[in-house]
Amino acid sequence: MTVDERTLRDGTRVRIEGSGDPVALIHGVGMDLGMWDAVAAALAPQHRVISFDMLGHGGSAKPAGPYTLADFVAQVERVADALGLAQFDLVGFSMGGLVAQGFAARHPGRVRGLVLLNTVYRRSPDERAAIAARVADVRNGGFASSVETALERWFTPVFRAARPDVVESVRRHMFTNELEAYANAYAVFATADAELEDAVADIACPTLVMTGAEDQRSTAAMAEALAARIAQGRCEIIAGQRHLTPLEIPEQLAETFSAFFRAYRPEPALAKTGGSVR
Repeated sequence: MTVDERTLRDGTRVRIEGSGDPVALIHGVGMDLGMWDAVAAALAPQHRVISFDMLGHGGSAKPAGPYTLADFVAQVERVADALGLAQFDLVGFSMGGLVAQGFAARHPGRVRGLVLLNTVYRRSPDERAAIAARVADVRNGGFASSVETALERWFTPVFRAARPDVVESVRRHMFTNELEAYANAYAVFATADAELEDAVADIACPTLVMTGAEDQRSTAAMAEALAARIAQGRCEIIAGQRHLTPLEIPEQLAETFSAFFRAYRPEPALAKTGGSVR
């Protein structure tokens, strides 16, 4: 299958594969479009899959900060406009889920279906203080130790034992981040759920909120509360999973996404031939 990778005029690296109804995938903080490789490959037979590196990540532009949630939402709009996506399905993972929420709330007519995967909603004061401390640690030289702690949270013990190569690839990737850009993005991740707490009620499209039952930061309780706040929201908790579900269960996720997108698609009109419907 042909994969088209290019850099847009605004400096965003984007990858396009497959054909069919378009679906855009937004990665999490510190990752890049490569985290979607297996999910995209499973979706591509039925969908035109668009993944891209968020501002400050991977092969995309890394302007000086600070960044805002609006900067990331505007990037999604530029990608959609550049690729001629009048309407499309949208999937956001973790921080990407916050960006997807912001885009769907601001552009209700452009998102046909929304999946919010392992994302956060309405953190408690203790959770907010903890992530603010992690941002400060990154800025003060504690990045390396934060990566090791994160890997423990992100993967299930069974997967870590079975696929140490995948865990190591994520570890290596995290150390390719430019620390200032990473810290600027992480600061947005730390605060955007508060910014979006009321705005999510403006999301008008069918929305599937998913997380792992064992995800320690993007919890099942958060997913349930977020889905309840969205008019057409529903929630699915994935048993036995933690945070990096796109790497642990990509085929399962792709199947779930496709089934969800198909569920609200109108049936194609029946062809009329010689005055009869066949």
